[in-house]
Amino acid sequence: MGAKQSKKKKLTKDDINFLLDNTSFDKKQIKEWYEGFIADCPGGELSRKKFKEVYQQFFPAGKAEAFCEHVFRTFDTDNSGKIDFKEFLQAINITSNGKPEQKLSWAFKMYDIDGNGTIDKQEMLRIIQAIYDMVGQPAEGTDTPEIRTEKIFHAMDENGDGVLTREEFVKGCMQDELLYQMLTADGGALCNGGADDMDD
Repeated sequence: MGAKQSKKKKLTKDDINFLLDNTSFDKKQIKEWYEGFIADCPGGELSRKKFKEVYQQFFPAGKAEAFCEHVFRTFDTDNSGKIDFKEFLQAINITSNGKPEQKLSWAFKMYDIDGNGTIDKQEMLRIIQAIYDMVGQPAEGTDTPEIRTEKIFHAMDENGDGVLTREEFVKGCMQDELLYQMLTADGGALCNGGADDMDD
């Protein structure tokens, strides 16, 4: 029987080189992130259940489960049902250090629930409703998820075909600071460990 230490998953040289090429983190930062990741996920993968547990801590007043499911799907790029360290750090990199266009492309993937390359009103409504639930914001009067979805489509759907392409989504958000913050910041808040001031 080997020592328990040997069961700890190691970060390979290839993994480090991949992350150096695909994130803005340096070697020291990658190793620090990895230590924290392995402390929480000794098996080297973050399960859906654990991800939800962590997520819920940042939004104690609301119900984060539905929104968390969408974020998890976007992190889990290989659809394995688990998030490995490379997937985790690439998502963290985009949400905390990424350029606006990168953040919006990441957000677009989250809103495009069926992965067909466009966002329809039902997909947008599901995410907006999940955000309202997560932050514990009651939907009332003129500020319901349905009304907000209509406003977003009115602002972004340039050709009026009822779906948003990646280009329409990115362009619409880049032209409207409020939309940009609403459609990207909520997912990023968790990914920054709840510390949005890290971005300043």
